[in-house]
Amino acid sequence: MHFVNAKGILSAKNGMNIYRGCTHGCIYCDSRSTSYQMKHDFEDVEVKQNAPELLEEALRRKRRKCMISTGSMCDPYMHCEEKLGLMRKCLEIIDKYGFGAALITKSSRVLRDLDLLKSINSKAKCVVQMTLTTYDESLCRIIEPNVSTTKERFEALKTLRDNGIPTIVWLSPLLPFINDTEENLRGILDYCFEAGVKGILCFGIGMTLREGDREYFYKKLDEHFPGLREKYHRRYGYSYVITSENNNALMKIFYAECKANGVMCDVREIFEYLSEFPEPNSTQLSFL
Repeated sequence: MHFVNAKGILSAKNGMNIYRGCTHGCIYCDSRSTSYQMKHDFEDVEVKQNAPELLEEALRRKRRKCMISTGSMCDPYMHCEEKLGLMRKCLEIIDKYGFGAALITKSSRVLRDLDLLKSINSKAKCVVQMTLTTYDESLCRIIEPNVSTTKERFEALKTLRDNGIPTIVWLSPLLPFINDTEENLRGILDYCFEAGVKGILCFGIGMTLREGDREYFYKKLDEHFPGLREKYHRRYGYSYVITSENNNALMKIFYAECKANGVMCDVREIFEYLSEFPEPNSTQLSFL
């Protein structure tokens, strides 16, 4: 872990990443890609120590309220957040200025800030997005070794539901020959429906691989799934998009089950929901 003073914190679309790099160790992580031009080892997390000050300055200048998103590249609730608390400070600022928040995480640590999530949601809108990939807990520990297990994330989703916080699940990636099965899909979907999630994002059954994360992924295949690297090479070569041979059958199940349970599954609809900031007095107007 090392500290820097960043020049800015919000992207053009009001996204922020307090940290660069991650210690969760997920074997498929796209953020390892060299295209992101990290100048440090991925596990040597770069901490933007002045993120709260930059965020407050940015929000103070904004003319219109909007949703502030975080975690799209690196999880805001990785291990160092327990000690540093930068995400909590940023949530306090979002709450103070009346903005909305859309978080992406794989960690049940998000519940530490439940009081702030509820406060933001009561004034504007707060959505917690949770990634779920692997129903089997033992397999989850291999694929996502240093993060909350799927069962722990499921319990966090239920707690968020019970406290009125809307949730979206990212059902991605499902890795060919590893967890791209009907059993795994149905297990995750059952968790989602029981937890009352508002929507599930799934871009297809498979994954992406490019320079940086491909090498790490193949290294982990050699460690945990001997012989599988060669199977990937034979079938996919050096393709960027790796589509499971089970994609069509599993996506039919996905859409049918989401429709039957009244859960959003259209990608465009979900992204519109995540970016939409509620109009003033919209709650009051809905009763008129």
